[in-house]
This record gives sequence, structure tokens and C-alpha cells, in this order.
Amino acid sequence: MTDRQQKVLSAIVEQYAEVASPVGSNLMAKLFNVSSATIRAEMAELERLGFIAQPHTSAGRVPTDKGYRFYVNNLSEVGTSGFALPEGRSERALATRVQQAGAPERTIRNAVDTLVELTHNLGLATISNQLYMSGLSNLFGQPEFINSVQVQQVAGLLDNLEPWLREAAPNEPLSVYIGQENPIGRTAGCTLIIGRFRSPFSDHSYIGTLGPTRQSYREVMNLVARAGQELEEALYV
Repeated sequence: MTDRQQKVLSAIVEQYAEVASPVGSNLMAKLFNVSSATIRAEMAELERLGFIAQPHTSAGRVPTDKGYRFYVNNLSEVGTSGFALPEGRSERALATRVQQAGAPERTIRNAVDTLVELTHNLGLATISNQLYMSGLSNLFGQPEFINSVQVQQVAGLLDNLEPWLREAAPNEPLSVYIGQENPIGRTAGCTLIIGRFRSPFSDHSYIGTLGPTRQSYREVMNLVARAGQELEEALYV
């Protein structure tokens, strides 16, 4: 993939997350200050490589799971040493809510509830041997989940999430499961972003979000990673 194709793919991912409709060549041409024909050629190659798809004739393009994976793997903040955490308004709000919570269980719940508010996804965390979830209305309010079949698939994923976390015990500080990469609910069209943190309940506690594959990965990954760090600091003062 050329440098420009990578930038076009990133722009498609980010624009699609924002507008929830296929991204056309005219918009990309304006963003890159090149002709629509040039962008169409780049998009055709990205489609041939499997990074984007055209949902129907005459539509723009949307990222595929492969495209999202390439994008996530190439976010500049992700590295071998972890996730770089810039300090912004959302991060400060998260830190304040976590630090002011009090008891460990309340602290974790506050972190999840704040993630729900900031990411507009479903938030989740393990507390002792239970899975706390918040924000179902956010998840099912997304345009991806307007039909009953899709809702049932997501519900099946949620039903099996707690036992999967116990059995699989993801070991990375931050794990991202995109669409069909999900070990459960492969056809649900969801992305699970999950971070590990130490708590009084377990050294392998988890906090994260579940949302559609169309989401702001940079922001959500940053906030989930931040939540895990803030929880460890708050719970071990």
C-alpha cells in the first residue's frame, strides 16, 4: 500500500465513523486537494486489496474489517511499550470521575459509566466475578443495529462475554477485536476494545467498550487505556 493509499484509507475510516454513510470520492478529493479521478483510482486499488468495500452501486466506500485492522495497527499512538495517552478534556473528565468515586466497586462503575458518556458505546468491566455493563441504549441506538437479526447477534455476544473473559483472560494491556475477529459474536458487526488492569478483586480485571465496527478507534482506544491506568492509580493509593 502506498503512503497516499494509507492516508486515503485512514480518512475513509475517520469520515465514516463521523457521518455513518459511505464516503464518496468527491469528499476525498477535496480533503486531499486532488482530482476525483485520482481518488477513484486509489479507492479502486484499496477495494481490490480488500481494505474498503462498496455497499451498493453508485455508493461511496466503507471500511472492511481488514481495513479497520490496518488502521488500528498503524495508529501512531500504538507501540510496543503501550498506548500514548494525550491529556484532553475527555481524559481529565475520566480521571476526575475515577478519583472521586470512593469504594473500589463504585470506582470501577464510575469509570465504566464515564466511558459510556464519552464514547457513546456500551461500557463494561469485571467487578469480582461479575460483569458490570452500562449503555445498552447507546449500543442499540446505533444505525448498524436497526434490524432484529443484528440485535439478536449482539445480544448473543453479550450473553457469552463474561464466561469468555474468564476463560480467555486476554493478556495484553489493550486488546481490540474487530468484527469477525471477535471470539464470540463474529457476525454481530461489533468491535470490542478491552483493557486489563489490577484491582483489589483480581490482577486480571478488565474494562472496555463494545460498539459498532464504525467508531472513532483512536479516541476510544485512548480512553479505554486511560481508564485502566486511572483505576490502578485510584485503587492502589
